[in-house]
Amino acid sequence: MSAGRSVNSQSQSWGTPPKYVAAIKRFFGGTISLDPCSNEYSIVEAETEFMLPDTDGLKQDWNFPTIYMNPPYGADRKRGTTIKNWLAKCALSHNRYGSEILALVPVATNTGHWKQSVFGQARAISFLYDTRLKFLENGLDVGKGAPMSCAMIYWGKDYERFYEIFIEFGAVVDIEPLKKEKIGEKRNMLTIEFKEEKPYAQHRM
Repeated sequence: MSAGRSVNSQSQSWGTPPKYVAAIKRFFGGTISLDPCSNEYSIVEAETEFMLPDTDGLKQDWNFPTIYMNPPYGADRKRGTTIKNWLAKCALSHNRYGSEILALVPVATNTGHWKQSVFGQARAISFLYDTRLKFLENGLDVGKGAPMSCAMIYWGKDYERFYEIFIEFGAVVDIEPLKKEKIGEKRNMLTIEFKEEKPYAQHRM
């Protein structure tokens, strides 16, 4: 299964629910500069959208002030990428450009990609209260919930604003102190590198 795209012909494009889109836009002051893994059914309506499956957002430049990402949750066998690549790109883009980034992802605190790209890299996490978050399926609210717990991760500097807005939706944790700690066996290291990206075309829904 995936969020924001189809991994194979049998899967659905899982879109961000309206209440979270509204909260994200409120957090960013009304508009989102970039959605790096959008799709034809998305209601995010970022100023710039890299549209899956035709445009691979991982190969594009993320030099934008505000970014929201609801990435593919499954493996893209054609491109050889998984959610770890998307999370690594978030951390790298924040560190490189100072981008303010929000990402809606499954809770997977025991995985290498959380240890490398979230803990020691992100500023805060909102562990969402929704027991089964109801993603939009191909743009429609069909009432079915996701089979996993989800979190909103924040790479940025304004913890107070993040807390103010996302405490309504989940338990907010400030993980800034982890930037000074050793995470697992690696110390705040990102192991996934990306080449400078090719020029991109802007897309609007």
